[in-house]
Amino acid sequence: MQGASRESYATARAELDQLTDAATLATAAQEILAVARLLRTEPRLRRAISDPSRTGEERAALLAGLVGGQIGPVAQQLLTTLVAGRWSSPVDLLDGVERLGVETLIVGADRAGELADVEDELFRFGQIVSGDTRLSVTVGDAAVPAAYRAELVEQLLTGEPSGETPGVRSAKAKAATVELAQQAVRGFGGRSFAGALTRLVELAAEERGRSVAYVTVAQPLSDADEERLGAALAQRYGREVAVKVTVDPRVLGGASVQVGSDLYDGTVSRRLGDVRKALTS
Repeated sequence: MQGASRESYATARAELDQLTDAATLATAAQEILAVARLLRTEPRLRRAISDPSRTGEERAALLAGLVGGQIGPVAQQLLTTLVAGRWSSPVDLLDGVERLGVETLIVGADRAGELADVEDELFRFGQIVSGDTRLSVTVGDAAVPAAYRAELVEQLLTGEPSGETPGVRSAKAKAATVELAQQAVRGFGGRSFAGALTRLVELAAEERGRSVAYVTVAQPLSDADEERLGAALAQRYGREVAVKVTVDPRVLGGASVQVGSDLYDGTVSRRLGDVRKALTS
């Protein structure tokens, strides 16, 4: 988002931070994301609602005329605040609505005391998908309708319908995890599925005041080793760090740690690569 768009989003986000009821937030998030899907399919509507020649009140009234009575008061108030601001482009507006829906889900999960679980479930789901070539291709294939892929994600995260109650799925992942993973399928922020899922993990961690460290090792870390690594990284970066571990035997030994744009690669495979380069240069 550009400057004016960021300011408009920040105003709506500040309003979101004042809300405390987890159930209300969960409902509002679904409604906001439904509006985002509408805006994605209606470029003329996006242009009209972000039109700088209209006043904020006019843009808010236009949106209210389209969705009024179809969404609850919390979602409508958040969206009214959002669209009343100035937007640099229709694309920025769409990104803002999508992000508001996502962050409403995340804040709701935090209010419910479930955000740490949601963050971990999203990361683990990403590992499962990336570890299965066929599944990774299917879930990430933009040529396959997003609705089909979103349904597949729901089935993977919640399981088959319960035998005790026909038509009811056996809950495995949190509801917010399912919603966020489906948003990743729809290309949150214009990203690929894998990129969107990574960003969602990071947004969940940010809401808990943490950075994310992606750690790749040849063998699983013990709980004690993971805690020591997290503590060392927290001391280095001056804030808590959520450690996300991927086991990949191809690194042979050592560890690769990435925090934001910082990469510390102490793997045996990297060292061997350096030796091969030195020998051939």
